[in-house]
Amino acid sequence: MEGVTEHNASLVVYLHPSKAKCVNEAILSELSSMLFTYSETFEGVVLGYDPNISSHLAKILPGIHPYFGVKLRAKMLVFNPMPNMVLEGEVVKITPQSIHAVVLRFSSAFIADEDIRDDFKHKIKRGNEVYVSRSNKKHKIKVGTTLRFTVKSFDEDILHISGSLAANNTGCAQWLDKNLDAWSQFDRTTKNRKNGEGEDKKPENDRLLMKREISSLENDEPVKNAKKNRKERG
Repeated sequence: MEGVTEHNASLVVYLHPSKAKCVNEAILSELSSMLFTYSETFEGVVLGYDPNISSHLAKILPGIHPYFGVKLRAKMLVFNPMPNMVLEGEVVKITPQSIHAVVLRFSSAFIADEDIRDDFKHKIKRGNEVYVSRSNKKHKIKVGTTLRFTVKSFDEDILHISGSLAANNTGCAQWLDKNLDAWSQFDRTTKNRKNGEGEDKKPENDRLLMKREISSLENDEPVKNAKKNRKERG
């Protein structure tokens, strides 16, 4: 999935002197406090870490409480969704005006009615709310569906994603994977129609203009013949 990256980072963890006898545990505790929060250092939400503590040598910092810093390297797994990225999440709620999902089990995603393409129609089946594709009734979005959508924006403070289902490559991930040829062909056809709108008008205009010119020539011919006959009589 897009938006998830791995960073090889060089870190310095500052520990209280009381932690000197259990440095490893203290370092892991400090790294754990970074999980599922947005880090400006890594420009994303920290999902996981794999530290490599090569040495316990530390530098004592001056001050009233002489903390000491331990250097280490760590692999950091970071989540940073950007606009137009394609993400997946599990649908947890559906209403006539929106679809709600959870991404990576911690970040909420919201798709408003205005961002759901017209191909999807809201229905109630057997008491459950679903979105069904008009072009293919087997393409459904319901609670529990793995939803594939594009990112509009990401709120770093509350870890909330605003998404969109406007593109043809979005919807139920399972259906999209099974019917790759169907939706990709539909996507190409749609783009060709949009790109061809301006080109189709020109030949049509040319044909209309040609018809007018032919009609004008036909109407002028009797007038010219009448003038010629009058000259011959005179």
